[in-house]
Amino acid sequence: MFVLIGWAVILVCVFGVYIFHGGNIMVVLKALPFELITIGGATVGAFLANNQMKVVKATMRGLSACFKGSKYTKERYLELMALMYDILQKARKEGLMAIEKDVEEPHESALFQKYPAVGGDHHVVEFITDYLRMMVSGNLNAHEIESLMDSEIETHHHEEHAAVAALQRVAGGLPAFGIVAAVLGVVNTMGSVGQPPAVLGGMIGSALVGTFLGILLAYAFAEPLAGVLEQKVEETGKELQCIKTTLLASMQGYNPATAIEFGRKVLYSTERPSFVELESFVKRK
Repeated sequence: MFVLIGWAVILVCVFGVYIFHGGNIMVVLKALPFELITIGGATVGAFLANNQMKVVKATMRGLSACFKGSKYTKERYLELMALMYDILQKARKEGLMAIEKDVEEPHESALFQKYPAVGGDHHVVEFITDYLRMMVSGNLNAHEIESLMDSEIETHHHEEHAAVAALQRVAGGLPAFGIVAAVLGVVNTMGSVGQPPAVLGGMIGSALVGTFLGILLAYAFAEPLAGVLEQKVEETGKELQCIKTTLLASMQGYNPATAIEFGRKVLYSTERPSFVELESFVKRK
């Protein structure tokens, strides 16, 4: 939503000021379709040539997510930590083997079904159950599991960041494609050098629209999208860090209430529930 609002502000300010100072908007609008096809087509072609298909698909998914609100809200984190509390409390009271069925069949587990926002997220469920399975097996100590978690989170970060890097490269290439379109316009103008000055002036103006459009698309559209996507990637990693910290605290002997407090502390302050909010939510659930 805010992406669209930002774009509207940009367009109103850029073109509004241009018109206010006596600019002829028809010159821009007349050249716009051809410049868009040239710059847009070249950008799409370069994007496809520069990225593997998995990165292309990830970028498309990321672009759609940029226009949606963040799912990482305080309510989601409350559910996540309440779920972790329930699992750890069950393991503490009944033994680690008591959660084996929950770990092996999470989609049929009453614990995971109790918290649909988190229990319905395949990636989060897989991350939790994978490390709970290792805890149940007892083959790895806390330091070994922490190292493995760090490696997985780092891999996830690099994988998700590939789409951000792809968009940033697009933003970097757009001004150059704008210059390409402008040069083609100048070449076309030079081929019509015998035309009256009024005609040549219009052709030069149309050529310059390419440079303007490439710069505008780069810094007003592509670069902001890359920034939003990067923020969303960081949010995903923060949720995994919360799970990691909670599980490691439990492995080090802390009780479930203290373990989820460790997890709460790593969350961003804007979404982090207070101690009282978390405690009352857990008790209520």
